[in-house]
Amino acid sequence: MKTQEKSYIAHHVDQLKPSGIRRFFDLASKMENVISLGVGEPDFVTPWNVIEASYHSLERGFTSYTANAGLFELRQEISKFLKTEYELEYNPENQVLVTVGASQAIDVALRTILNPGDEVIVVEPSFVSYVPAVRLAGGVPITVSATEEHAFKIQANQMEAAITPRTKALMICSPNNPTGAVLSKQEMEEIAKLAKKHDFLVISDEIYADLTYDETFTSFASISEMAERTILISGFSKAFAMTGWRLGYATGPKQIIEAMTKIHQYTIMCAPTMAQHGALEALRNGRSSVLEMKTSYRQRRNFVVKALKDMGLSCHLPGGAFYVFPSVTSTGMSSEDFAEELLQEQQVAVVPGGVFGESGEGYVRCSYATSMKQLDTAMKRMRKFVEEKQIQ
Repeated sequence: MKTQEKSYIAHHVDQLKPSGIRRFFDLASKMENVISLGVGEPDFVTPWNVIEASYHSLERGFTSYTANAGLFELRQEISKFLKTEYELEYNPENQVLVTVGASQAIDVALRTILNPGDEVIVVEPSFVSYVPAVRLAGGVPITVSATEEHAFKIQANQMEAAITPRTKALMICSPNNPTGAVLSKQEMEEIAKLAKKHDFLVISDEIYADLTYDETFTSFASISEMAERTILISGFSKAFAMTGWRLGYATGPKQIIEAMTKIHQYTIMCAPTMAQHGALEALRNGRSSVLEMKTSYRQRRNFVVKALKDMGLSCHLPGGAFYVFPSVTSTGMSSEDFAEELLQEQQVAVVPGGVFGESGEGYVRCSYATSMKQLDTAMKRMRKFVEEKQIQ
């Protein structure tokens, strides 16, 4: 009789599902003539001056470790940037941590603050890593749904209903991935009241902060009395087209950032040195490139939203990031079926909304971070598909 093989995989890891985004990306990569609106990655190449600065750092022999928290000059520039843009005061000595992408910053933040069983409120639809990251850190994710009825923005009364004595933190993303929703200052103030009343932290993912199109962006940490209870997460991937460089950062209260740095130094040591030199150049001399890309994204956003509405799909106008989140319920198909059949029949890759949480079911995420020519072709293919599937 064959004995059952022993599993060496931890239970909480074995139960994790693979990323739904990556599944569709992998499917598309095996097909020809596919236009991918799936992965959230700029189609722009990293600005040349940033690339050149990284080259020069290698030529000058900067190939060793940096300080665990990152190049001090880079931390200074991050502090200066946040002061200029949002009037935030962070000491580069002990309130700024340079990480391997914003994703690592989120992971380290959660591992720093959570005790086993602590609850984290996650606003959905949300980036696919939030809920797994909470679980991997020993926490319990409590999801609340932001709906199209409220422009995919969470309502304070919804959030308060989810708060318990075990609530340790709230995770938000504004501008949001996947919906593109941007919280206003007033909406943030309502959330801040709850954070102060119930004494919990806010992890604010602001990786798309530079890509807002219709109103001035407000950093959550700039809300009155919130800097002391906000972990601000950001990075260089989206605004500077530096996804493959894997460079992000976290800022926040001294005690928390110092604790995060301990985990970072034991598990990562430091972010890549040459990438940090590139990021330094990006902050010092890269703003004009960001504005050029932002202008192009705005044009693409307007084009895609109009095209989706013209083909009969409901689609709110996203205020930021580079995603639209149209409803596909008029086709009578699930998000998963819509995405799979669109890929197979018209060679257009989108991401089913259900991978971003239950409230994302009935929607698909389309990234407009690709050329206008590609977007035009993708919308024509998608229109043909929708017309064939539309419920009569």
